[in-house]
Amino acid sequence: MKYIKTISRTPLFKATSLNSASILLKIGIGIVTSKVLAVFVGPGGMALVGNLRNFLTATETASTLGFQNGIVKYIVEHKNDGKQLQKIISTVFITLLVVTILLSTILFAFSAFWSYFIFGENYQYATIFKVLAIVLPWYATTVFLIAVVNGLGKYGNVIRINIVGNMIGLVFSIIMIWKFNTFGALLSIIIPPSILFFVVFYFINKDIRFFKTISLTSFDFKILKKLSSYSLMTLVSSLCGPLVFLAIRNNVIVTLDISQAGFWEAMTRISTYYLMFISSILSIYFFPKLAFSNSQKATRNVFKSYYSSIFPLFVIGLFFIYFLRFYIIHLLFTPAFLPVTQLFFWQLLGDVFKAASMILGYQFFAKKLTVAFILTEVFSLIMMYCFSHYFIISFGIQGVVMAHALTYFIYLAVLLLYFRKSIVAQ
Repeated sequence: MKYIKTISRTPLFKATSLNSASILLKIGIGIVTSKVLAVFVGPGGMALVGNLRNFLTATETASTLGFQNGIVKYIVEHKNDGKQLQKIISTVFITLLVVTILLSTILFAFSAFWSYFIFGENYQYATIFKVLAIVLPWYATTVFLIAVVNGLGKYGNVIRINIVGNMIGLVFSIIMIWKFNTFGALLSIIIPPSILFFVVFYFINKDIRFFKTISLTSFDFKILKKLSSYSLMTLVSSLCGPLVFLAIRNNVIVTLDISQAGFWEAMTRISTYYLMFISSILSIYFFPKLAFSNSQKATRNVFKSYYSSIFPLFVIGLFFIYFLRFYIIHLLFTPAFLPVTQLFFWQLLGDVFKAASMILGYQFFAKKLTVAFILTEVFSLIMMYCFSHYFIISFGIQGVVMAHALTYFIYLAVLLLYFRKSIVAQ
């Protein structure tokens, strides 16, 4: 009993417990929205939603210049230095405001082109990109403010923000999909994150008077230079990655059909739900720890904490997910999505390798290993595209998830080799 009480008082347990509650809520919301999507838009509409999600991820990264992880690191380092903190916040906010206005102009002016590029000639959704152009500045500011809150060490507030955001997304999605079907589903992806700005602003104002902090005289190009390495890393991962997946999904549509692409999107949504647990606890707890580790031994302790506590629970959870896959499909979707059950084995296997490699990948950001990260990330994206292109021909839609498993197995092996000194440090 004493051991359990001791564990329950640790920061990791507290962060994980609150995070788990947030993730369970988000999964519950995901179940509802997935069911609504399956009923009202079907596999074909699901594929279009997947395409827009990939594009939105890339757009978000471009609008924030990939600064998120860099912001967290420098806020962690200077949160007790008011003057430097003001420089960081002012410099990043002003820069992102200029970038998002430029991107919004491009999105609005060429909305018809983006509709054709993302959805093809059979679907006309230029209005979606005009709406995205309008809400993008709010969206980018929200991402920036969440990174600041995270850097200040307010793990609980970050998770509470996510909970409120999920609830907003649920209500908005149900209404939009019910009223406007596929068009409503697309709107429900781009609008709720911008509404979340007001929630984030409320939380950050408890610690920082945000608008009073912003000052043109505090703008410092040296900070942008320091953040540039993080920008390069995130741009490669979060900009190139979604574009590769967009290309793969379009290849599936051309080679097989749009319903098969919808089945893969359904499998990807399920994967996203359970990976939320790993990715969120890594970003809000383990990444700041890695950023603050100043020796190989300290880094090794962070790795050990992850592999001995979070990762085993994740693997056990995947075993249950695999054996319950038929029930999961009936719960989340409709009988039309039953072919998705054939994709579980390879997807889950790949996600085991992915979860094992994720904390090693965060080490690239924590230690600003820019060149090494870009090389490994580009290598993995090339592998994913090439393997999927080849395997689709031989194995159909299963080829995509087979490519996923093989890619992350090789990726994990490369990272274990690269970080071997930190992993085995005494």
